[in-house]
Amino acid sequence: MAKIDILVVEDEVALRDMLQLVLEQAGFEVRAVGHVQAALEALKHHLPDLILLDWMLPGISGIDWAKKLRRDAAYSDIPILLLTARSEEEDKVLGLDSGADDYITKPFSPRELIARINAVLRRFGKGETPALIQVGGIVLNPEERKVEIDRKPVNLSPTEYRLLEFFLTHPDKVYSREQLLDRVWGRDVYIEERTVDVHIRRLRKILAEHGRDTMIETVRGFGYRLTASPQT
Repeated sequence: MAKIDILVVEDEVALRDMLQLVLEQAGFEVRAVGHVQAALEALKHHLPDLILLDWMLPGISGIDWAKKLRRDAAYSDIPILLLTARSEEEDKVLGLDSGADDYITKPFSPRELIARINAVLRRFGKGETPALIQVGGIVLNPEERKVEIDRKPVNLSPTEYRLLEFFLTHPDKVYSREQLLDRVWGRDVYIEERTVDVHIRRLRKILAEHGRDTMIETVRGFGYRLTASPQT
């Protein structure tokens, strides 16, 4: 199973190095940068599973960047854990209102940090791999990379499997072709957006054999989504 990828944005070198060490020891894949511009460059190449973001940064602050990320469709669903020395209630409210998903104040213990990261990841269906993912009668086993519908095995290509797995873990939310390319294929793969349509058609054809093709809806002008139950 691939490691969870965390992007650390912290300008204080000693703290940034400590965070990277602690997170790597906990089994995470870590990229650590010192300011927002470097973080943006990192996002162009690979989307992380979570951003650990310091409030006070040179140039644009972490809290202002969090607001921008939440308004950008390409990054809006990346979990953000805000890191700051501010501990007043109004500061916590301001941080959460900016779009952060949780908030941890300095000083903190490595144990608390890991616990908060794992809690946020679980809320987003990431982190520890669930035993089974079940939506609308489709059962996906991430450990064995197998799919069943009504207890019948479903044969999928690696790409079709990743596409279905993404939809099942993000039901009822619309994703554009660009977003699906980023999340399923990765930003380092250069293929045309229409390739998504081809794989959607193939996946629907397979699901149609089990009466589940209507679960993947086309949202005209936006993209695709998977509904939690098949239409009749």
